[in-house]
Amino acid sequence: MNNSVLKTTRIVIALGVTAVMFFPVYWMLVTAFKTPAELRLAVPSFWPEKLMWVNFLNVFNAMPFMRFTINTVVQTIGILVLQINIGILAAYAFAKGSFPGRDRLFLLVLGALIVPEQVVFVPVYVMLSKIGWLNTYYALIIPHAASAHGIFLLRQTFKSINNDVLEAAKIDGASRMQLLYKVLTPMAYPTIATLVVICFIHSWNSYFWPLVMTNSDKMRVLTVGIASMKASNAGNESLTLHLLMAASIEIILPIVIVFIFAQKHIVAAMANSTFK
Repeated sequence: MNNSVLKTTRIVIALGVTAVMFFPVYWMLVTAFKTPAELRLAVPSFWPEKLMWVNFLNVFNAMPFMRFTINTVVQTIGILVLQINIGILAAYAFAKGSFPGRDRLFLLVLGALIVPEQVVFVPVYVMLSKIGWLNTYYALIIPHAASAHGIFLLRQTFKSINNDVLEAAKIDGASRMQLLYKVLTPMAYPTIATLVVICFIHSWNSYFWPLVMTNSDKMRVLTVGIASMKASNAGNESLTLHLLMAASIEIILPIVIVFIFAQKHIVAAMANSTFK
């Protein structure tokens, strides 16, 4: 009897926590399908009178949504390609290389994990301004070309791979780059998939850096574009709240899809990321 009560209590608590966490998402979904008139009701409704699918199309007329999407895609792909390749090269050097000061340099890389971007953005902003990169893709991508977290995870994965595998490949005539990209990289696929997901989510959701580095609709990304739309309607949020929620749903859909397909790789990579 006690076990039954305990099990029931756990289920109730789990359902309660799930409901609390999911409610903001539910409210966003519901709001996206409402009309401005419904949003102005004194007593908010928990389900729209009519599902206004047209709201998701009206987003494209309310702001340069396609331009913002293109900028976000370019930024995300650029950062993703650079971070993964630079991470693989650096991790290989720290895990399998032998050179003076290797471990001390790796500690410096780990130190970068505790430095938030808000601390370094002023000198980076000044530097990019002097070379004329502000309001360009270079400013959105290059400062995030390397990830200390990614280097750390890949280094731990590469260290767990037996050196005998590399020696056998060398005997077969494999070059250093072939060892890296044809032997080590395929064996580190779960970790790389995890880094792809983490980098994708971080870059796609990036707000602070694009806000600082861009100042026109031509270069704005989705997060900054939506925030600008909200700011332009301050005091009359009910006129555009349904469009803002619809745009937010369209933004998070790619993240949800990527995470669903890659979640098993994330678990596998985290299991192998202990410090060695």
